[in-house]
Amino acid sequence: AESIAHALRSAAAGLSIVDSELQGRLVASVGTRPPVERPDDGLTPREVDVLRLIAAGLSNGEIARHLVVSEATVKTHVNHVFSKLGLRDRAQAVSYAYRTGLVQP
Repeated sequence: AESIAHALRSAAAGLSIVDSELQGRLVASVGTRPPVERPDDGLTPREVDVLRLIAAGLSNGEIARHLVVSEATVKTHVNHVFSKLGLRDRAQAVSYAYRTGLVQP
């Protein structure tokens, strides 16, 4: 009960709640992965955000709500990503995001 109360107080304060065993495994796995060098693809930071959210399976409407922008703005970013990377569709975008390390499996 005390552990649950502590977790609730921490969450209410905006702190992250991670089990200590899980935290140790996460830290260990981050230290053992080689860094992935992304190609200089010309994407802006916002376009990278949009690409990561596409790879997470979000629709344009969901991406717009997540980034607090209009759906038209998201569509513009998606079109720029596709154009800059020479992609035809979202499936290719997801593949690119994983291949280049923008998202981890």
